[in-house]
Amino acid sequence: MSFVTFGEIMLRLTPSDIGVQLDSSAAFNVDYAGAEANVASSLGILGNQVSFITKLPPNKLGEAAIRSLRSYGINTDRIWRGGERMGTYFIELGSSIRPSSVIYDRKNSAISQVIAGEVNWEELLKDFKFLFITGITPALSDQCAKETILAAQTAKRLGLHVGFDMNFRRSLWNSPDDARKIFDELLASTDILFCNTGVLNDIYQLEYEGADALEQTSKAIPEIANLFSVDKVVMTVREHLSASENQLSGLLYQDKTIFSSNTYLVNVTDRFGTGDAFVAAFLHGYNSGWNPNEVINFATAAFALKHTIKGDQHTSSEQEIRAIMEGHTSGHVLR
Repeated sequence: MSFVTFGEIMLRLTPSDIGVQLDSSAAFNVDYAGAEANVASSLGILGNQVSFITKLPPNKLGEAAIRSLRSYGINTDRIWRGGERMGTYFIELGSSIRPSSVIYDRKNSAISQVIAGEVNWEELLKDFKFLFITGITPALSDQCAKETILAAQTAKRLGLHVGFDMNFRRSLWNSPDDARKIFDELLASTDILFCNTGVLNDIYQLEYEGADALEQTSKAIPEIANLFSVDKVVMTVREHLSASENQLSGLLYQDKTIFSSNTYLVNVTDRFGTGDAFVAAFLHGYNSGWNPNEVINFATAAFALKHTIKGDQHTSSEQEIRAIMEGHTSGHVLR
C-alpha cells in the first residue's frame, strides 16, 4: 500500500444556511473531517491505496466517521476503538469583509487520550511507502506529541518517505516555543515539508521581504530547505483580497531549484481543507513519477479548485483537476 496518515478525525458542524453566524444558527450540516483524514480522502479519490491511523470512541459517531472514511476508499483496519468522545469543531464561513471563524471542542477526545505503548508503529507502518503527519495532532496531548514523533522516526527507519505539514493551531499550544520543540524533532525525520510563510513567522520568527506574498515565499523556500535540511519544501502562496476572493499559487523547491505554479484568482465557497487538497495532489503526482513542474501545477490546481467546493474533503477527480491545470477555468457548462 502506498500511503498512510495519522491524526484525528472530528465532527464538523456548519450552519445549514449560507451567511448565518454560529450564534444565530438553528440547524447545522454534519460532516467528518480533520487535516490528515482530508489528505487521506483526497488520495483515495485520486485512486491511491491509503490507510488512516487513529483512535475513535466506541459509539455511533465513531462508526459514522469510519463509514465516511471508507466512502472515500480509505482502509480503516488501523483504526482502534477507545476513549469517550470525538473531537468537534464549528465553522462559520466568512464572506467579503467578514472572516471565517472556527470553534474547537476537542479536549479529551479519543485520540488525545492515547496511552503509551498502545500503538505498535513498526507493525502499523511496515507495508507503506509514505507516512503523512501534521503539526496539529502533536498539540492534542503530550502523548500525542510523543506518538507522532515515534511514528515519524519509525517510518524513517523503515525506509518510508515522511511528509510533514507544519500546521500550527495557536489555540492548541501553550506557546509557539512548545510547538517549535516538537516540530524540530519531526523535521529531523522529514523528507517533504509543507508550510507557508505565516507559520514560519509564528513558530520560528522568520520574516521575508518582498513586494507581495509570492516574492516573499520565493525568498523563503531555499532558505527553509537549507535551515531544516529537508529534500523538498512545498509552499502555498495566498493573497487575501477579501474573505471571498483569494489569489493562489504554489512553489516547490528540490535539487536547489524553485518550481513555480500557475496563479489562480478564485471566489471562495469554502476554504477549509484547501491546504489538505494541495498536499494530497502533490503526493499523488510525486508518487506517480511526474516531473516537478507537473507536480506543483497539479497540486496548485487542486488547491484552487477545492476553494469552490463545500466541506473539508476535495472530491474532484484527476481529470477535473487537470482541466483546471490546463487552463479550463471559464466555468462554462460541460456537456
